[in-house]
Amino acid sequence: MTEIIDSLILRISNFLYTPWVPLFLVVAGLTFTICTGFVQFRMVREAFRVVRDKPRTEGAVSSFGALMLSTASRVGTGNIVGVAQAICLGGVGAVFWMWFIALFGGASAFVESTLAQIYKRKNPDGSSFGGPSYYMETALGQRWLGVLFAVFVILTYAVGYNALASYNLQSTFAGFSFYNAKVTPAILGLILAVLFLICVMGGGKRLSRVTGVMVPVMGVLYILVALVIVLLNAGRLPAMFGAIFADAFNFKAIFGGFSGSCLMYGIKRGLYSNEAGMGSAPNAAASADVSHPVKQGLVQMLSVFIDTLLICTATAFMCLLSGVEPAAELAGAPYVQAALGNVLGGFGPVFIAASMTLFAFTTLIGNYYYCEGCLRFILRRQPGKAFMTGFRIVASAIVFVGAMASMGLVWDLADVTQGLMVVTNIPVILLLLKPALLALKDYRRQREAGKDPVLRAADIGLDGKTEFWN
Repeated sequence: MTEIIDSLILRISNFLYTPWVPLFLVVAGLTFTICTGFVQFRMVREAFRVVRDKPRTEGAVSSFGALMLSTASRVGTGNIVGVAQAICLGGVGAVFWMWFIALFGGASAFVESTLAQIYKRKNPDGSSFGGPSYYMETALGQRWLGVLFAVFVILTYAVGYNALASYNLQSTFAGFSFYNAKVTPAILGLILAVLFLICVMGGGKRLSRVTGVMVPVMGVLYILVALVIVLLNAGRLPAMFGAIFADAFNFKAIFGGFSGSCLMYGIKRGLYSNEAGMGSAPNAAASADVSHPVKQGLVQMLSVFIDTLLICTATAFMCLLSGVEPAAELAGAPYVQAALGNVLGGFGPVFIAASMTLFAFTTLIGNYYYCEGCLRFILRRQPGKAFMTGFRIVASAIVFVGAMASMGLVWDLADVTQGLMVVTNIPVILLLLKPALLALKDYRRQREAGKDPVLRAADIGLDGKTEFWN
């Protein structure tokens, strides 16, 4: 029965990715990049400026807080295990395609998060909420599509991604002497599930506090270790870059086996890591208390760069400069463990296990945050306490089960669910590009006038069509 399920999910994944998901991501990324005037490159400095803005209302979610919530989901086990898997199974050229999808995906992240801000809704206390489901309902008038997307988000984050995060975490301990394949996954899965349940029972505010502390700390430590390894092996850098670019543009090999090529693995694992264009980060972006939607679009753009251009690149460099050759049998955590063990000795595997623990935990709680908002949209109200308690218990059970699943199943399931989000969200934000562009034009006009930009819906032709900016 398990083999039948595995085979079915793999077939769906192959259908989605040959060629629809890559095609949607590339077309959207290039379109948004051109139409916004290369916003992800030209306005990076502005993005770093506005991320320091304080919320207008005391106690509200800041730009930085919303950034950390989305980064908690983006920065996760995929930054370690996913990168290693892509290199081992797709080839070193996968690193280039991860960079490519992140650079142009930054524009997609800007557009979708700006739209989430434009069409966000008000809570009774004046705070905000929203996301793709809300702009599908408000701007397109298609509530059914918003409900479908909300279901895809829940399937992706509560099931696909959280099961995968749990599996990736426990697989990191496979190289230690105490690991028993029949017992250890269940023990680690149970510990992780219990800790996850304790945290999510505290609600959204606790999530914001926890991720706000853990994400920066784990990211900085990881990058520092990567820098040490790069400095110790600087002489190998030219050969490494040569291998990455040579493999990335070996189109004969790519199109000879597209589904297993470096291009496909780079796009799949790049998407899993940075989520640009999927419609996930806008759920967090809509909660930020900012004076203009473009501010949060710029801030969420940074999350893509933090994730892929920093964290994923750190993993790739650590592995490729280690002297350990990538191989299919090492795909995933074993390759990272072997690479760091070769450079740092016994400290390497311990550091990766500790990093994976932090990455996995912040991924789990960041993922869960998205699900609560989607449930609220589907039910048209804030779910009751009993309902949410049940949902949190089920989500914790999935974390437990994921630790004991097979590698193929959890990766293919995550690929399918994230692919469904992409093919739903990308066409919508292409259709809704005009309001985002008008908001960007309004923002630039005010900044050029020396003002701190404030949006009024009438200024972009949406008077009476938004709940928050009238």
